[in-house]
Amino acid sequence: MRMFSATLLLSLREIRRHLLRSFLTTLGIIIGVASVVVMVTLGRGLTVSVQEQVSGLGSDVFIVFPSRVDPNIAPAPFDEDDVRAVEAQIPGIQYVAGTVTSPTIAFHNGQDWETTVQGGNMDFFGAQSINVSEGRGFNPTEESRGDSVCIIGPTVAERIFVADEVLGEQMRVGSISCQVIGVTEERSGASSGPGQDANDVVYMPLKTVQRRLIGARNIQYFVIKYDPLYSSTSIAAQLDDLLRERRLIQRNEDPDFEVLDTAQINETVSTIFGTMTLVVAVIAAISLLVGGIGIMNIMLVSVTERTREIGIRLAIGALAKEVRLQFLTEAVVLCCFGGLVGIALAFVLSILIAAAVDLPFIFDPTINVLSFVFSAVMGMIFGYYPAHRASKLDPIEALRHE
Repeated sequence: MRMFSATLLLSLREIRRHLLRSFLTTLGIIIGVASVVVMVTLGRGLTVSVQEQVSGLGSDVFIVFPSRVDPNIAPAPFDEDDVRAVEAQIPGIQYVAGTVTSPTIAFHNGQDWETTVQGGNMDFFGAQSINVSEGRGFNPTEESRGDSVCIIGPTVAERIFVADEVLGEQMRVGSISCQVIGVTEERSGASSGPGQDANDVVYMPLKTVQRRLIGARNIQYFVIKYDPLYSSTSIAAQLDDLLRERRLIQRNEDPDFEVLDTAQINETVSTIFGTMTLVVAVIAAISLLVGGIGIMNIMLVSVTERTREIGIRLAIGALAKEVRLQFLTEAVVLCCFGGLVGIALAFVLSILIAAAVDLPFIFDPTINVLSFVFSAVMGMIFGYYPAHRASKLDPIEALRHE
């Protein structure tokens, strides 16, 4: 232990004697470690961001919407009977709800705001895990009659209402005047549908939107929340069979509908972004190899410069393993210093870049520790040959070196 402490002090002294050269030597390690950590951190943030948006559609949820088989023929829409058939005939279903959406302009007290109106019932709220934080939801009577009531998202409330003066107020949604009965809970990274921000939506009973805004009883898509104790694969197969039967589509024909499973989407997103992050990190890690070669190069130069010093140490009784340990320690210390600086630089860069591109910053201690350990291992690998070469010098020849 005493020998290692003395060797470490000698290594630090030698590094300090050539401080600028030591810093430039570790620059490759610094850049390599910083690149790997930044890439992995941003990759994790991007994965979480996309998963949050998918989760806004609800967990354990199928989303079913019509698709176009023939590019010249519009897809056949769904109706309420399709929704009721799914609810009645497929076990394990907790909520089934159809919905329609339409861009609109909301007016209140001289303020207007471009938003989206979405028709649905409280089953739709349950399927998409939408909570009403203020006021109440729709009651069965309002849903069945298609009353002019609405529940607004927090963005709409902020844009056209005065704080604490929302519930009970009358507002106009397109050509419809409605009473605000509730405000939804803010949903981070959520989406109520394709291209929609769930915090910037006006929710109204489905029949109200169908009759007074859309002018049709069609359903654009419907959501199905299932019991997680049931197999999603089994439910998807039953759903496919039922909709093919109702829409008169044979098994050998392409369906004119699509079923999205949010659980599978999340899994796919994790796999894709995980693979992309790994590939980018491996590419960035190449600079670590370049940095390691730089360490070996400067250590070989150091051995040449200190040949007489090595000869004197060997001549007065120093063991070859002690000389080898000193040079190996210098290489490892240089790489560890580069690793620490690289991690600190990556921490700052990750925060700045994540804020600039609006991604969550997720600190991953594992990748930081692994990067530091890997940089230390690089010091051992690339420092071993110069250290071994120094230990094998002949004392007499070393003392003659000019």
